This record gives sequence, C-alpha cells and structure tokens, in this order.
Amino acid sequence: MDLLEAYRRSLAEFVDRVDQVGPGQWSDPTPCPDWDVRALVNHVVGEDRWSVPLLAGRTVDEVGGRFAGDQLGADPATMAREAAAQAEIAATHPGARARTVHLPAGDTPAEEYLQQLLAEHLVHGWDVAVAIGAEPRLDPDVVRMCARWFAGRVDDYRRNDLVGTGPWMSTDDEQDRLLAAFGRDPDWTPGG
Repeated sequence: MDLLEAYRRSLAEFVDRVDQVGPGQWSDPTPCPDWDVRALVNHVVGEDRWSVPLLAGRTVDEVGGRFAGDQLGADPATMAREAAAQAEIAATHPGARARTVHLPAGDTPAEEYLQQLLAEHLVHGWDVAVAIGAEPRLDPDVVRMCARWFAGRVDDYRRNDLVGTGPWMSTDDEQDRLLAAFGRDPDWTPGG
C-alpha cells in the first residue's frame, strides 16, 4: 500500500470515530490518562492544522502559536472533518512529500512526518473508539504498514517519553501488538 493511501485511510478512520462521539461523551475518559475525548480530539485536530503549513515548508517559528488552545469550538466533529480535509490536501500537494519538514525535534523528511501523522490518527482513532464504545478494529493494511514503520522507532519513542510501555503481548493479533507498542492496553475499557 502506498503511504499516501494509508495516510488517507487513517484520516478517514479517525474522522469516522469522531463523528460517532455522542453529545454526552466528550468528557469521557480515554486510554490517554491526561485527556478526555474532547482533549484527545483537540490534540489531533491541532496536529492536522499544524501539518498544513509545515508540509508547505514553514518553520515552527513561522507558524507560531496560532494552533494552541481549543481547535474544536462548538462543533468538534465538523472541525475534525475540516482539519483532516485540509491536512489531506497539504499532503497531496505536488512536491509536498519530497520536502523537508521543520519539526521541533529537527528537520524531518516529509514522508517520515506523514508516517508519524498516520500513526497519530490510527492510534488516537482507536483511543476514541474504545472511549465511546465504537468498533475498535482498525484497517488491517494500515496497521501493518504502521507496525513495520514503528518497529524501527519504538525505542526512540520510549527513550523520549513519547509512548509508555504497554503490556507484553503474546498474540498473533497485529493490531493488539501495535497498540501495546504505543503503550496501550488493547483490553482497555472506560471503567476498567
């Protein structure tokens, strides 16, 4: 599968999960202990908004703090849809994938940045799904692509405290192993 297609699917799955959030579920807990559903969705929408100028070649300093704070307003699902659509356009713009992206952690090839964004949408889409009781199964092709990419980066992510250590998984389920690699318990439930 092509990276751009996998990225598009991860965006679509995330937005689909956000569309399923009920009015009373925005303050529900998620597998990310510091974030309820709204804060988690706001985080991803902020990342989508950031990706547009970064994929266009802007630096973090040039972007400034314009995407800090609440990105969801009174209609979080619409804001998530709009941000994902803009992010997809930025990623598919001619030449975008060949650029160097100026991230806070340093200059990064755009294709590596898209892999990071793909993982962000995939894993946080699962977070939203289990938080609201929606179907948590992810696109298996996207999971496979993300797992191959993340296998070479998990130690760096842990060393930089970007992910925790999930439970040891002795399962053939690739999604469960990926979630555990990202510090998630695949059996997480809101009340558990």
